[in-house]
Amino acid sequence: MTVVVVGGGLAGAKTVEHLRDRAYDGRVVLIGSEPERPYERPPLSKGYLQGSQPREEAFVHAPDWYAAHDVDLRTGTSVASIDLAARDVLDAAGTRTGFDHLVLATGSEPRRIDVPGSDLAGVHVLRTLDDSDRLKAALSARPHVAVVGGGWIGLEVAAAARAAGCEVSVLVRDPLPLVAPLGRELAQVFADLHRSNGVDLRVRTEVASLVADGSGTAVGAVELADGTRVDAELVVVGIGAAPRTDLAKAVGLRVEDGVVVDQHLRSSHPHVLAVGDIARAAHPFLGTHVRVEHWANALNQPATAAATIVGADEPYDALPYFFTDQFDLGMEYIGHVGSHGYDEVVVRGDLEAREFVAFWRREGRVLAGMNVNVWDVVDDVQALIRSRAVVDRDRLADPDVPLAELR
Repeated sequence: MTVVVVGGGLAGAKTVEHLRDRAYDGRVVLIGSEPERPYERPPLSKGYLQGSQPREEAFVHAPDWYAAHDVDLRTGTSVASIDLAARDVLDAAGTRTGFDHLVLATGSEPRRIDVPGSDLAGVHVLRTLDDSDRLKAALSARPHVAVVGGGWIGLEVAAAARAAGCEVSVLVRDPLPLVAPLGRELAQVFADLHRSNGVDLRVRTEVASLVADGSGTAVGAVELADGTRVDAELVVVGIGAAPRTDLAKAVGLRVEDGVVVDQHLRSSHPHVLAVGDIARAAHPFLGTHVRVEHWANALNQPATAAATIVGADEPYDALPYFFTDQFDLGMEYIGHVGSHGYDEVVVRGDLEAREFVAFWRREGRVLAGMNVNVWDVVDDVQALIRSRAVVDRDRLADPDVPLAELR
C-alpha cells in the first residue's frame, strides 16, 4: 500500500505525520516543489520576517524526522502529471510512483499585479521562505516601502517594515483594509492601528503602473489611477492568492473555487483527497462547503485525511480559525459568517483601547468571534457558536457576564 502526498508545505507534512501516528505501515511519499523541507508560513510575515523568530523554528519537523519515520521526502520536485486510471504520478525528474491513495496539498499561488512595470526589480510577493529571506534582506536597507493590498499578509508586512525603520505606504482599493472579512466597524480598528504607527494608508486607490527609478530596471514609485505617485524603492504585492488546482483540473476532479471534497476530504475520485488551501470541504456544522486559506486549516485537516485513508469515520468539522500580530495588536478569529452575512457586530470591551471581543450575529446567534488583546476566550467563543443559542445582546456586550453563561 502506498500513499503519495503532493505538496511539501504544512498540510503535506502533517498528513504524513498523522498517517504514521495512525500506525499506517504502507509506503509514504511526500513530494514538494521547494528545495526546503516542509515549513510553516505564518513566520514568513510575522516573527521570522521581523527577526524575532529563528529560521529553524519555521520548519514542521527536524531534518531527520522523515527518514526516522520512513517517509520518502522528495524536495525540489514537481509533479508533471497524474494518471488516475493507472493510479500513479509522474514527477518532473521522470520518476513514476504508484499509489493507493493520493493526497493533494498543493496550496495557493500569490496573485500577481497586472500593470506596467510589474517585472521591475524590487517588486516582491510573499509566499515562500525564499520570498521572506529576500524581503527581510531588502528591508534592512530601510527603503521606502509600498504595500499594494490591504489583506492580512499586506498589513503584517507593513508592520514588519515599520519595525525595520522603513517609511511605509499601504495602497488599498477598498474603503478600508480588511473590510471584506471584518466589516466597516472592525476594519476601522486596523486602519487606525496602522495610521497611529506611522503608516501612510491610502484607501480607494487603484494602481495604474509601477514606475522605474533612474536606472530603468528597478522600481522607484507607484503611479495611481488619479496620476498621484507614491515613492517606493520596494513594492510588496499582497492582493490575495489562488488555489493551485491545475493538477486536479487536468485529471477531471470536481473543481469549484478549490477541489471540492466531502466531510472526509475525499474528492470526486474516492482514492484522491485534498487538504489545506485547495480543499473546498463540506462542513457538517456550517452546512455548506468552505475553503479556508489559513494556517489552522493546513494544520488540522490532515488528521481527517489520515483517518479517512486508514478507514476511520472522523469528519472534519473544526471551525475556521486564524490569528494575526501587528504592532502591539494580537488577534484571534474563530467562526464563519458565510454568504448570508450578519445583522450586527456586538463588542464587549474597549474598542478604542484595542482590548475587546467582537461577535458577528445573525438572528441573535453568534456566527464568529474575534478577540483583540484579550486572551483565553477562544474555547468559550467556539462553544457559544456551536451552541447556536439566541443570545441577549446586552448580556453578550457585558464583560461581567461569563461567556459560558450565554450558551
